[in-house]
Amino acid sequence: MLSVSGLRKTYGDVEAVRDISFEVADGEVFGLVGPNGAGKTSTLKTLAGLLEPTAGDVVVNGYDSTDPEMRHTLGFLPEESPLYEDMTPRSYLRFFADLYDVPREVADERIETTLDRLDLAVRDRPVGDFSKGMKRKVAIARSLVNDPDVLIYDEPASGLDPTTTTVVVEFTRELADEGKTVVFSAHDLHHVESVCDRVAIVSEGEIAAQGTLADIREEHGRVEYRVFTDVPLDGSEEVEPGRHRVTVESMAGVDDVRDRAREAGGNVVDIRTRESTLEDVFLAVTGGRP
Repeated sequence: MLSVSGLRKTYGDVEAVRDISFEVADGEVFGLVGPNGAGKTSTLKTLAGLLEPTAGDVVVNGYDSTDPEMRHTLGFLPEESPLYEDMTPRSYLRFFADLYDVPREVADERIETTLDRLDLAVRDRPVGDFSKGMKRKVAIARSLVNDPDVLIYDEPASGLDPTTTTVVVEFTRELADEGKTVVFSAHDLHHVESVCDRVAIVSEGEIAAQGTLADIREEHGRVEYRVFTDVPLDGSEEVEPGRHRVTVESMAGVDDVRDRAREAGGNVVDIRTRESTLEDVFLAVTGGRP
């Protein structure tokens, strides 16, 4: 479990994070997203113990984030994760397992099992010869050599091809299903939407929205109805010959379009509902900042 309460982080006179609070339960994937400069990276690094909070409490599986012992229960995957490129995946991962005092037999079994699950077959060539996707898989395996209870993944699938991205995202979901606590951050909000149980949107150092995707959509999103008719109406758009579209935001609006279509001698031929995506909500609560 991970708990964040009243987190603040300042750099001199600059307040990067102000009063951020959330909890992540065992077996949950919690998405943390925000535009550039919103304070997301400072938050993630503070959770990982790489930065000391200016104020507030961060507890990772029962340990304060500043406690060196905390690192034994945490796996951290930063957005940029350089590897020792002269080493092979096996030697590289054994090196990190030794740092965590993982017995060799346990480490070897864990390494092979993890690389199998990540579909990385090449294990005895230097990492420097690998593609970006293969390197990312090695970095993910590194985050798991100590069998941590809490994982912080910052842009785990950034810049990867679609096939590798699918493997990484599905693997993240599997880790949560096994009971691990996962904080997941990505600029590709489709990935966040597909894997996260709950999400916090950070804007200007604060949480602007937090909850399940359904809760956030209900509070900050909207539903629109695209009503198609076989006659033109005021405000309609012809999408193809004999097919016209009117967009409304309520069922009352749908009924109005139906009545107007009948008055014009036509009918409603189709109605399609569109709910706000996470990207729609993100742009709404952050003022459209990228």
